Amino acid sequence: MTHNLQFDFIADKERNTLTIRREFAGERQIVWDCYTKSELLDQWFAPAPLTTKTKSMDFREGGHWHYAMVDPNGTEYWGYTEYVKISPIDFYTALDAFSNAEGEINAGLPRATWVVTFTDKGGNALVESIVTYKSLSDLEKVVQMGMEQGMIATLKKLDDLLTKLKKEK
Repeated sequence: MTHNLQFDFIADKERNTLTIRREFAGERQIVWDCYTKSELLDQWFAPAPLTTKTKSMDFREGGHWHYAMVDPNGTEYWGYTEYVKISPIDFYTALDAFSNAEGEINAGLPRATWVVTFTDKGGNALVESIVTYKSLSDLEKVVQMGMEQGMIATLKKLDDLLTKLKKEK
C-alpha cells in the first residue's frame, strides 16, 4: 500500500459492522469501474497469491456477480453477490455470501450487506464499505477468518492495477 493513502478497518461489535475506508491513487470513475466490471475485478479481487474468475456478472439492481477466488493449487472458493441499489460512481448496496460453483448460498457461513460509497478526495478516490452482519458471532467469524489481512492484500492488488491502467492511458 502506498504509505500516504488512507486505510481504516474498524469493527463495531455493538452494530455488527465492519467499516473499511481505503483511498486510491486514481480518479473516482476508474476506481468505480474496477469495482463494477468483471474484466477488472478478475485482475484484483482476491488476496495474493489467489486469483479471481467470474462465472457470471450482471451489474444492475437485481443483478449479481458469481465468482471464485482460486488458490495456486486450483482450489476454488466461491462467492455470490446480489446487487440491491446502484447509483453510478456514487454508491452501490449488495448482499454478499459464500456459495458453491452453482451459485447456491452456503448458509453455514456469514452473509453480509455491503454499502460501498465512492467519493473524491483531492485527485484520489475514497471508497468506504460498511459491511453489516446479522450477529456478533458472524462478525467475529469473518474477523477470525482473516478479513482485515485479506482486505489489505486485496486492495494492494487494486493499487497495482490502477498503476498499470494509468501507464496504459
